[in-house]
Amino acid sequence: YIGNILQQLKKLGLDKNTIVVFASDNGTHIEGGRRMQDAAEFFRSSGPLRGLKRDLYEGGIRVPFIVKWPGRVPAASTSSFVGAFWDVLPTFAAISHANVSNTDGLSVLPALKGQTQAAQHDYLYWEFYENGFKQAVRKEEWKAIRFYKEGKPDRTVLYNLKEDVGEKNDLSKSHPGKVNELEALMDKAHQPSESKLFQIK
Repeated sequence: YIGNILQQLKKLGLDKNTIVVFASDNGTHIEGGRRMQDAAEFFRSSGPLRGLKRDLYEGGIRVPFIVKWPGRVPAASTSSFVGAFWDVLPTFAAISHANVSNTDGLSVLPALKGQTQAAQHDYLYWEFYENGFKQAVRKEEWKAIRFYKEGKPDRTVLYNLKEDVGEKNDLSKSHPGKVNELEALMDKAHQPSESKLFQIK
């Protein structure tokens, strides 16, 4: 499908002046029941990453972000910038010279152009309400996930993504100070839900 889109852009003479972005809002999905989950695991759809859609493990939240912008984004280049989907709005605002305010995102335009990305996230925060509320924070190479039981914090796991991208080795017992630091960021970032359907305090 992507090839068809690129081909059509070229046919219309728009390929040199169009930004094409390929991304996803979450990791490998398991809609379709147990057979789909078995297929995802069999085909290693998440690669070395642990987890699937609706997980806060990397396999549920880490996604590709590929940009084609002839003359602006160097072909076959990569960036080590760690961002999130909320960076898309400020990035496209910067491209179109529009102003946006009150957003958690950062413009990653410099990183796309292969320049030094001065603005960096202090940390990234996620929360998800299904299957028991859970929260995650990533700060530099450290990632913590806090699981809830009956509406209260139950346990927190800690991983060093630089050394363990598959999140197999829980370091929470050996680094309690880091757990406390990242849990404090979760408390700071979380805002109580105003939804009557999802009462998360």
